[in-house]
Amino acid sequence: MDEKKIRAQDKWDMKAGVSAKTYKVNTAVAEEFKKVCKELHLSQGPELTKLMQQFIEENR
Repeated sequence: MDEKKIRAQDKWDMKAGVSAKTYKVNTAVAEEFKKVCKELHLSQGPELTKLMQQFIEENR
C-alpha cells in the first residue's frame, strides 16, 4: 500500500493554521468583493478573516 504524500503547501497550511472553507454567498456580493479587493491590490482571504474577526468581537 502506498503512503499518501503530503504536499509542501499542505504542510505550510497545517503549520500556519490555514484551512480552505466553502460558503454559499450571494453571487453579486461575492463578485463585487472580488472586484474591490483586486482594485485595492488586496487578497480576499485576509480581508475575509478581518471581517470575520470584527464580527466575532462585535457579537461576543
